[in-house]
Amino acid sequence: MADPTYTPPEVWTYDSESGGRFANINRPTAGAQRQEDLPKGDHPHQLYSLATPNGVKANIIFEELLEAGHSDAEYDAWIINIGEGQQFTSGFVDINPNSKIPAMVDHSGPAPIRVFESGAILMHMAEKFGKFLPTDAAARAETLSWLFWQVGSAPFIGGGFGHFYAYAPEKYEYPINRYAMETKRLFDVANNRLKETRYLAGDEYTIADMAAAPWLAPFTTGEIYNEAKTFLSIHEYEAVGRWADEVMNRPAVKRAKMVNRSWGDENTRVPNRHSASDFAGKAA
Repeated sequence: MADPTYTPPEVWTYDSESGGRFANINRPTAGAQRQEDLPKGDHPHQLYSLATPNGVKANIIFEELLEAGHSDAEYDAWIINIGEGQQFTSGFVDINPNSKIPAMVDHSGPAPIRVFESGAILMHMAEKFGKFLPTDAAARAETLSWLFWQVGSAPFIGGGFGHFYAYAPEKYEYPINRYAMETKRLFDVANNRLKETRYLAGDEYTIADMAAAPWLAPFTTGEIYNEAKTFLSIHEYEAVGRWADEVMNRPAVKRAKMVNRSWGDENTRVPNRHSASDFAGKAA
């Protein structure tokens, strides 16, 4: 329901109570809030992230490349605790002025290359190693179309539905209905496509699947946003369920879900990842 007591002012001003659960890290300004360098490991790729859906997307491309035998894709993954504001340190802002995870630095060339935004990281690594992004023009266009479909859709699911349904301090009917409708529409888009094809871009597993699965799969298993699976009748999207189960059970994806994870059983998380041995004894 609408709040009958609220009339928008002529000019909006920042209220530190805005943002609900995440009010302590949300503000209408950008830039570093404190001086602090980022750690750096020995591998050519340095990833700074957290195992949220967007973070897992970046983890997947690294683990899939290593699984495919590309040893030059070795990486160090450093946890960025967004609840503690580590994304606002000077070191992180230097590689991502938007202060969002994930972000990375590629040190393999003559000069370091910073890459931020999960979709950009997926493209950078796929193009660098010639894997998971087709070179055929039509197949490439299809893959990139589904990749950017997911990138453009995530704010409606996370900042829209997830925020108002699970995190907002008050429950209001209009925004919950608005974003529930859009989330179900997005599931229907994916479901219609996956009735026709094994993967989003066709018969080949690509970065489009790596991008979309970490967002859609948690709904099919009930791992995200409280009772969202029931509320949104996710069982209706059978093709999405089939695809999500296949993608999330890939060995590389199972490992990727553990990287930069700070919650859950200790046996299921690798907060900072530096080598394959970090997964020894872990249960994905």
